[in-house]
Amino acid sequence: MTVIWTEGRMVAPDEAALSAVDHGITVGDGVFETCAVLGGHAFALTRHLARLERSAAGMGMADLDLHKVRGGVDAVLAAAPDAGRLRITVTDGVGPLGSGRSAGPQTVVVAASPAVVVPTGRAARSPWTRNENSAVAGLKTTSYAENVVALADALAKGGDESVFANTRGELCEGTGSNVFIEIGGELITPPLSVGCLAGITRELLLEWGAEDGLPVREAKDGELPFTVLDQVAAGEARMLLTGSVRNVQPTVWLDGADLEVGELSSAARDLFERNMRERIDP
Repeated sequence: MTVIWTEGRMVAPDEAALSAVDHGITVGDGVFETCAVLGGHAFALTRHLARLERSAAGMGMADLDLHKVRGGVDAVLAAAPDAGRLRITVTDGVGPLGSGRSAGPQTVVVAASPAVVVPTGRAARSPWTRNENSAVAGLKTTSYAENVVALADALAKGGDESVFANTRGELCEGTGSNVFIEIGGELITPPLSVGCLAGITRELLLEWGAEDGLPVREAKDGELPFTVLDQVAAGEARMLLTGSVRNVQPTVWLDGADLEVGELSSAARDLFERNMRERIDP
C-alpha cells in the first residue's frame, strides 16, 4: 500500500492532490530523493536531504523548507510503519505551461510504499549516452524521461537496469544506480566528473569500505572506459550496482552473459547490509 502526504495532509493514491499546472508535472521542474526504510526509519535521511538541497540549488530553485519536508516524512512513516521505500519530491509549484517559472510556493510530496530488496541484478548496456555537460548532470531531478526509456529498453532485453556511457565513452551510471567494477583486486567506481549522480549508497560504500579495509575507491579520470564492460561480460572482471533500494547489488547477468559474483562484491554487499542496520543515519 502506498501512503502519500502533501502540503500538510494525507491523500489517497487516486486523489487529485496537485495542480494540473504544477511545474513538476508540466516540465519536470523539481527534485526528489528516495530512501530505504528500515524499522520505520528513513535510512541516511540527513545525507538525502543535503543532496535534495544541492539538487534544488543546481536547478536554480528557491531554498527548500526542510522543516516542512521532515514533517511530511514523519507523517508518512507514522502511517506506514512497514514501508520499505520513501520518496520525497519538491517541485517549483504552480507555473506557466512553458519552461519559464513564476514566483510562488513550492510543492512538497512525501510518499512511502513497500519494497523488495533483490540480492543480485541483471544489466544491459544502454544504446544511449549520458551527457556529462548537461545543465542537470549530477542532479536528482524529476525530469526522468530519459531513464524511463532506457530502463524499458533494458527490461525488453531481459535486464532490470540499463548502464550508460557518457559522451566521452567512459563508464557512467545506471538509470537509478551507480556502478562499481571489481577488477585487479579492487572495487572501482567512476568519478563524479563522468556526469554520474553522487549516490548516497556509493558514498557510504566508499567510506565504509575504507574503514573496513575493503579495497574500494573512486577511479581516476579516464580509468574506466565503457569498454570495461566487455571484460565483465567475458568474466575477466565483475560488476555491482548501488542504489537506495538496491543497496549493494552484484550483477549476475550482462547483455545475455551469465556472470559470477565477485569475492569483493560479495564482501561489499555484506559490509553495507551490516552497517546500514547499525547506523540508520550515518
